[in-house]
Amino acid sequence: SHELRTPLTVMSGFLETIRELKLDPTQREHYLSLMSDQSLRMLRIVEDLLTLSSLESAPPPQDQRIMINALMARLREDAEALSAGRHKILMQAATGFDLLGSEFEIQSAFSNLVSNAVRYTPAGGEIRINWQADSTGGIFTVTDSGIGIEKTHLPRLTERFYRVDRGRSRETGGTGLGLAIVKHALMRHQSQLEIQSELGKGSRFSARFSSRR
Repeated sequence: SHELRTPLTVMSGFLETIRELKLDPTQREHYLSLMSDQSLRMLRIVEDLLTLSSLESAPPPQDQRIMINALMARLREDAEALSAGRHKILMQAATGFDLLGSEFEIQSAFSNLVSNAVRYTPAGGEIRINWQADSTGGIFTVTDSGIGIEKTHLPRLTERFYRVDRGRSRETGGTGLGLAIVKHALMRHQSQLEIQSELGKGSRFSARFSSRR
């Protein structure tokens, strides 16, 4: 409720200001821009809450063939769009091994890991997106040269709305639900999220899949 109440309170205040004060066009446009930012923030929170709710209540995913090369290409496009040239983005994908499962859920999990890497890596940093697989299973990994995370925070990262730095998370457009979505999507595919990170030296997020997948 707090996550939704805060932007809603801000928007309500701006609406009252616009209604009661005579503003010049520049001021009015500024307030409208801020209101738009807050409404988009609420929309992202609601969308992520709906995704998380769906993952928790949906029946087991049907085994569809997920074409990894096509998925990796989409992930790279999204990463480059979000980065807007501020990062070096590298990708490597093993051929010959795809995944079985829900493409929507897997793409949602992978996309959250990639977007987090972009958001929390300073300009000029490097992001590596890898898919490795053989007859024993596969592993999807996102490695960044970002700000890193203290070890004390690692066990709680997948909790809903848990943030290491609340201010920075909101500034970068995070909802605090991304890693919770990742955890639930991977659990539904008998996979777990592995996190390695060191403050100031970047992070590595991995999803390991069994040979059945």
